[in-house]
Amino acid sequence: MSRTQKAALASAVVGLAVTGLKFLAYWLTGSLALYSDALESIINVVAALSAFVALRVAGLPADEDHPYGHHKAEFFSAVIEGSLIIVASLLILREAYYGILAPRPVDAPAIGLAINAVATAINAVWAWALLRWGKAWRSPALVADGRHVLADVFTSGGVLVGVVLVLVTGIPVLDPVVAGLVALNILWSGWKMVRESVDGLMDRAAPGDMVGQIRSLISLHGEGALEAHDVRTRYAGQATFIDFHLVVPGEMSVREAHEICDRLEDALETTIPGAVVVIHVEPAEHAKFRGVPVL
Repeated sequence: MSRTQKAALASAVVGLAVTGLKFLAYWLTGSLALYSDALESIINVVAALSAFVALRVAGLPADEDHPYGHHKAEFFSAVIEGSLIIVASLLILREAYYGILAPRPVDAPAIGLAINAVATAINAVWAWALLRWGKAWRSPALVADGRHVLADVFTSGGVLVGVVLVLVTGIPVLDPVVAGLVALNILWSGWKMVRESVDGLMDRAAPGDMVGQIRSLISLHGEGALEAHDVRTRYAGQATFIDFHLVVPGEMSVREAHEICDRLEDALETTIPGAVVVIHVEPAEHAKFRGVPVL
């Protein structure tokens, strides 16, 4: 099991523990805001399990039917997680609507708030860890899971504020109103996650700074070649696909051209995590220049 898969599985375990604490807080208080928070945490568990399955699939080696590997499975996971966040927010909005129509007082607020605060603290630490690991390991599924948990932290913070306001003002309708506002916030978070994941499925190019780094590496390690052009990149999970045309002197031997390609591939794969490099070699007299030369 890879480190990303272990992190996703651990996220499901943490999510179960946090969900249990939040439902306990709701059971003690009867707060609609705390209920909405607990409901959103259930989605965290489902999302973490979805990320785990996606990472298992993404880790499979390339085969005859999938010669480029299964990397994009992580983006499917992120789309599912974003969709689940949207569903959770709509469910919370529904409960908030009925709560506004028939508000009810909050019971045993102190213990409920304390339990919910502990669950929120656990989630905050775990969200930080997931985002840190996801960015360091180039895992869209872990980053999506981390953002999902972070959205839950903001939800819990808003819920805690809402319950405190109910206690201070004595106005019970504030409880469902705050729940509705928090639901709108996580609805926006879910939409952003889905949009970014769809970009990945549509073969979005690598970030501009990485493309600049790739061009610099080609120029630095392409000694012997004349030019490199048509540099293209695309993301697919933890892999970054790079391809370009390398122009060499027409009299250069195949062996010499191959040595240059090997040197470029080693430099790119060593520097760019998960790089998959394809180089098209062209003799100078037949080169088709369609871009800005790198060399």
